[in-house]
Amino acid sequence: MNFADLGLSEELLQAVEAAGYTEPTPIQAQAIPPVLMMKDLIGIAQTGTGKTASFVLPMIDILAHGRRRALMPRSLILEPTRELAAQVAENFEKYGKNHDLKMALLIGGVQMGDQVKALTEGVDVLIATPGRLMDLFERGKILLTGCELLVIDEADRMLDMGFIPDIENICSKLPTNRQTMLFSATMPPPIKKLSDRFLSNPKYIEVARPATANINIVQHKVAVTARKKREVLRHLLRTDNVSTAIVFCNRKTTVRELAKSLKGHGFGAGEIHGDMDQPARLAELDRFKSGDVNILVASDVAARGLDVKGVSHVFNFDTPWHPDDYVHRIGRTGRGGASGRAFTFVAPEDAEAIDNVEKLTGHKIPLFDLQTEEAEEAREEKPKARRASRETARDTDRREVPEKREVPEKREESARRAPRREARAPAEEPRRERRQRRSEAEPADDGWNGPVPEFLKVSALA
Repeated sequence: MNFADLGLSEELLQAVEAAGYTEPTPIQAQAIPPVLMMKDLIGIAQTGTGKTASFVLPMIDILAHGRRRALMPRSLILEPTRELAAQVAENFEKYGKNHDLKMALLIGGVQMGDQVKALTEGVDVLIATPGRLMDLFERGKILLTGCELLVIDEADRMLDMGFIPDIENICSKLPTNRQTMLFSATMPPPIKKLSDRFLSNPKYIEVARPATANINIVQHKVAVTARKKREVLRHLLRTDNVSTAIVFCNRKTTVRELAKSLKGHGFGAGEIHGDMDQPARLAELDRFKSGDVNILVASDVAARGLDVKGVSHVFNFDTPWHPDDYVHRIGRTGRGGASGRAFTFVAPEDAEAIDNVEKLTGHKIPLFDLQTEEAEEAREEKPKARRASRETARDTDRREVPEKREVPEKREESARRAPRREARAPAEEPRRERRQRRSEAEPADDGWNGPVPEFLKVSALA
């Protein structure tokens, strides 16, 4: 089967051919015809299967007929992250170059001015993240009553990020008579409930079992302690034939520190995480895509929506906390039919997290045997032995040296104190003599108990 068999227009087929594609992927082959027939659709497909084109291509042909109006987009695509929204926008530009369609991108981290201007002029396709869309809606800068087509992409990620209430709010403001498509890698109960509420008799397509990983990706887990992660990562980057790699971390601080460490060891590394503004993120992505750096250290902000051809490796520097994120992380490699390799570092404290990943994917991830592990341990034992010998020698010195120095030190101390005692002695002697004279001058008690003599009374009164 080729794209011409799917009912796409000639202008669109030319754009697809110019992009270098000849055969549709399974999700594209099954999704495009019902979308063109204006049916609602649920698409369950793992990342990297080409699902973005499965709704972008038919939308371009559907929107080719009609006219746009100010502040009233004709179609809406909701994405969980800025990166994924930008990726979809690139697809529209690439495939829609032979059509007179206008697109607007509503994402956070950039100025609203240009976005509002584009909406004022009218757009056919609005690609947005829920937060920025609701912000502009509450400001009265956009109307959703003219939206005829809705796409909810990466619905399970929307759930993880807490966007489901926003999605429900947005859907309630759209026309009830619309076409809706929902795409997700998994179908947890809240997503099923959402689809039952807002989709009408949808066509259900599943091209892979939910939460399965791409079969073109060779997966490994690496047993490692937390303090050895950086060393093992550098070893694999040097020895596993890495051309380009994405290294995922659970924390933004880890992303920054690891990128700095890799640069310090001579690797061409960039970084991307949630604390960076959108221009900085795009600049780092452009450096990675252009080959200025071949290693991108990233948080889960890049786990979805990052489509870079030729990524040979994915490293989970941290085992992901959420098992669904594992599937999306490793899906950054092995895209478009290419092969890829994925390594997940598993520290002792990650036992529960990796068990959840293996339960979700339905198979045990094989343990990777580091070829040079024994040699590294041997090299580590030598410094340890040298440190132990030095510490033993220091302990011996501590036991011996005080025995030699103890007597002289006491003698010197006694010698220093002796003159002080001698100097104080003359001053103390007169006090003893005065006390003795006072005691001798005082009348002794001779045992007299009679009346006081008269002469004593007189002398006392005088």
